[in-house]
Amino acid sequence: MRYGLIDKLTVTPANVLDYKALKEIIVPHTMIFTDKLYDVREVQRILKAHHCHSAVIRKRNNKSKNKDLDKWRSKVRMPFEGTFSKLRKRAKFRGKVKVLMQCYWEAMVHNLKKAAAISPPKTCLA
Repeated sequence: MRYGLIDKLTVTPANVLDYKALKEIIVPHTMIFTDKLYDVREVQRILKAHHCHSAVIRKRNNKSKNKDLDKWRSKVRMPFEGTFSKLRKRAKFRGKVKVLMQCYWEAMVHNLKKAAAISPPKTCLA
């Protein structure tokens, strides 16, 4: 998360809600930052089963909503939202396998661009 690299992805049909694919991409023992779509009981159950800490931004009608906490979570998510909002919204190909390959290639290109921007630590030669 520190460098904004993609390490897992999955492809679902357009009629499947994002949180339904959470089980396929979740990394155990991590903090999961998500938007309001994920503020449902099923997501909380999945996160608990994988020993993950929830950083879900709460919906307005949720009684446990903390505006200050949600503001902090939004600040943490903001750089990544900016990155993924610029990606192509439509697939070039038809069929799940072809679309999955397109997503893998796009993720690799994204990671290579990010890796090139990360400067290696300078070493002193004596």
